[in-house]
Amino acid sequence: MTDTALASGTEADSVTVADTAAAIADIVAALKARQAVPYLGSGAFALLPPEECPIPRNSAELTQRLNARVTAPGRFRTNLTAVAQFIETRRHRKTLDAILNELFRQTVPPTPVHRLVAAIPAPPLIVDVWYDNVLDALLTGLGDRNWGQIQGLSHPQSTGEWVKYYGLDGAETTAEAAAGWDTLLYKPSGAVAPAGNYLVSDSDFVELLTEIDIQTPIPPSVQERRAGRHFLYLGCRFDHEIQRTYARQIAKRSSDRHWAVIQGELSRNEERFLAQHGIQRLDLPLDVAVEMIQEALG
Repeated sequence: MTDTALASGTEADSVTVADTAAAIADIVAALKARQAVPYLGSGAFALLPPEECPIPRNSAELTQRLNARVTAPGRFRTNLTAVAQFIETRRHRKTLDAILNELFRQTVPPTPVHRLVAAIPAPPLIVDVWYDNVLDALLTGLGDRNWGQIQGLSHPQSTGEWVKYYGLDGAETTAEAAAGWDTLLYKPSGAVAPAGNYLVSDSDFVELLTEIDIQTPIPPSVQERRAGRHFLYLGCRFDHEIQRTYARQIAKRSSDRHWAVIQGELSRNEERFLAQHGIQRLDLPLDVAVEMIQEALG
């Protein structure tokens, strides 16, 4: 469940940057030096009006859409992973995947967050934890990038594979090929394109969480490219244990200094998480922060 207790202003101030302009300058310097890893959450789509965004913009909207197709019992109807598990158990995994493909296989305009990340000169690693294909469509459209993506897989214990690798053309490829990409797009939760891989149900995350502490699900190329680098969290909240676990384990053995754009009050667990992992919070509207970074990048 998400956290409900809110941090006081004093506690939140302990992780909030005092000098926004200086923080933006540090972020831009790290991006230009290829020492920052953009980490995108579903919150990027909050910058689009509902009528312009045909896909679910967050976990709550996705849960509602799933319930509209297969109504889950009331006791867990608002819990995304439980609702997905209910559909998987009662209607088969293929039904769940088909619904997700239909929901996310829509043409979505890129948000300012996606445009910013696509414009960064050859970042070694980008992490995107939502199920859309907006960023890979932008990267493909640039035409001058040597890049590919790695996606997490559902039920890896049944196949022995935790991830699959996809080249620029969407064809499946190898870990050896990924080592040569200038930019690696890591989609740990899977994505609609090119193959409709999704980590979304309780059973998906049970398998992941039993191994993630020892880093088994994290591909070696991701582990190599995160080493010593800073993370820049855009469109992310950390008010759910799975969100915190993903962010913590993906960024393990990276730098001890990171940034997150989160406006407004923080939950107590969010404030604690940011403090523990050296994440400095910019208390700004996401679109404002993105515009400042974009202008400074030039």
